[in-house]
Amino acid sequence: MQSEDLQLGKLASIPTSPDEATLDRVPNAHPDTHFVARFTCPEFTALCPVTGQPDFGTLVIDYVPGKYLLESKSLKLFLFSFRNHGSFHESCTVGIGKRVVETIEPVWLRIGGYWYPRGGIPIDVFWQHGTLPQNVWAPDQGVQPYRGRG
Repeated sequence: MQSEDLQLGKLASIPTSPDEATLDRVPNAHPDTHFVARFTCPEFTALCPVTGQPDFGTLVIDYVPGKYLLESKSLKLFLFSFRNHGSFHESCTVGIGKRVVETIEPVWLRIGGYWYPRGGIPIDVFWQHGTLPQNVWAPDQGVQPYRGRG
């Protein structure tokens, strides 16, 4: 992908749906070195596909890149596109993980979706692709399970 094809450094609007969103990748300057990169989205929003009410959660994406890195502005716009999109927690979390894998072909990826309660029940969703390379440190995602006010 040429730099003129990227959304980075250009005025870009929020896509109207995840299907219309473009995820960009850039070359990894260290493809010979395994390391973990993390994106955290503490204010992720989607819509319940049944009621249309907003759902809120924290997404944590950890990955070991191969030839490519995920470009953060395009990820932000992709995640924003879910604000008016109806999808269950499981579908959002796994779908985002699969889309990132399709785009950057990482050595390893895990995504944790830590959702606030819907109907009184919090739903946390985890998905992983590949195997974490030996001797690579992937820290805990750091999001506590939902405990309410108690």
